[in-house]
Parts: sequence; structure tokens; C-alpha cells
Amino acid sequence: MVFSGVFFAITLTVPLLGLPAKTAVIAAITSYIIMQVVFWTGGLLVGKELFVRYKKRLNPLSWFKKSDQ
Repeated sequence: MVFSGVFFAITLTVPLLGLPAKTAVIAAITSYIIMQVVFWTGGLLVGKELFVRYKKRLNPLSWFKKSDQ
């Protein structure tokens, strides 16, 4: 799942490369799609339990709630 961060960084840096507009849009969209595929594939590989825990920590609504642990 960490590997998807590489494609996320590519998505953010494509507009800064000075490519023609059509090429930049295609590159950014392709990078975003690959990022999503790699992220969800990683989630399937690590298992449901770990993935649900990771997803819960990313939810802004649960950041300030007290934990029962």
C-alpha cells in the first residue's frame, strides 16, 4: 500500500513537468488510476482486518473520539 504513494506523488508532479496539456492530463489520470489499483490490491493482500483498521484511522470523524483500548 505504501507503493501507491509513489503514483500519488507522480500525479501531483505531472503538472509541474511542463508537458503539453493533453499529455499531462493523460499522464495524471493514468497515474491516479494505477495508484488506486495498487492501493486496493495492497489492501486485499494484507488482509481485511489490517485494511479496516488503516481505513478507520484515516477517517477524520474518528480522530478526536476516545479509544476504548
